[in-house]
Amino acid sequence: MKILFITTHLNTGGITAYLHTLTKGFVERGHQVHIVSCGGDAEDSFRDVGALLFNVDIRTKSELSPRIYFNLRKIADYIKENGIEIIHAQTRVTQVMGYLLEKITKKPYVSTCHGYFKPRISRKLFPCWGDSVVAISDAVVAHLVDDLKVIKDKVILVTSGIDLDKFKVVDQATKMERKKGFGLKEGILVGMVARLSDVKGQDILVEAMPYVLKKNPNVRLVLFGQGKLEGLLKEKVKKLLIQDSVVFNPTLSRPSECMSALDVFVAPSRMEGLGLSVMEAQACGLAVIGSRIGGIPSLIEDNKTGLLVEPENVEALADAIIRLVEDAQLAQNLGKAAREYALLNYSSVRMIERTLKVYEKNISG
Repeated sequence: MKILFITTHLNTGGITAYLHTLTKGFVERGHQVHIVSCGGDAEDSFRDVGALLFNVDIRTKSELSPRIYFNLRKIADYIKENGIEIIHAQTRVTQVMGYLLEKITKKPYVSTCHGYFKPRISRKLFPCWGDSVVAISDAVVAHLVDDLKVIKDKVILVTSGIDLDKFKVVDQATKMERKKGFGLKEGILVGMVARLSDVKGQDILVEAMPYVLKKNPNVRLVLFGQGKLEGLLKEKVKKLLIQDSVVFNPTLSRPSECMSALDVFVAPSRMEGLGLSVMEAQACGLAVIGSRIGGIPSLIEDNKTGLLVEPENVEALADAIIRLVEDAQLAQNLGKAAREYALLNYSSVRMIERTLKVYEKNISG
């Protein structure tokens, strides 16, 4: 099968990780994978697993941007020249492109909904979800059907999977080596691995730290990632006088190494379609604290495979962190149970096979 992914960019992040897992799995099964994007820092990792990349300037947040329409013919020609059999779009903008490319090339088109969308005029102009819509969690299924009024029969639940050989428990010596490799000092490391953005809630975690440090000054907060919120976060850290206890590290390209340097993982998201980083942290055997929002509660069974807190509740988040810091046995038990749950439920093989079935269904008509 000749498959074309369309995504806005290939920079490190959740959608890129999702695409990399699918690409690797598809190529290993003998399929050919092409990716249209405007490029990004993860390009080489896709080439390494056999993807064919076609870079086009489609980086825009507007579905009505001239960039989309200017490049349509170029992409349509690429589809015809390479015998593409199925088009699979990943982002709000590229879903509009996928819809239009299907009209031009007569090739079936499907999309993946990775999170939550606001109603926009383009959604009324173009029925751009495709012949099938892959939803990554039950919460996203509900959003598509209830909020966006997508026909229920079009929506197919395919829960995201991860590479369980890559995201795994490491021994204490390796953990210490990872900490040193990132220049992290001794202490209990609590942190996140995500782009620095309002939706991910790093500001909530920063605000919780003074409460945590009052109980245990040996705790360090590590925020892996970059993003628009960085300046605001650093100002907040300075205002709270906790500079010595907070580390900013721009690394996102080695998420499994970042995860394994931490002792406790926190996901204080304001909105989350599923929570890929939560899955990765659980697979690494970390004790995880997550917001009771979106797809996160489908991953964490409270007090069994992690802890859930109400979103934007700073004190509740601080209490959960303190609880794990003060009770090492609880943290260890939650991490062990999380790893076992991940082994049973997060296999990328299932995601790969189910996605291929979606393609086969739409190609056969």
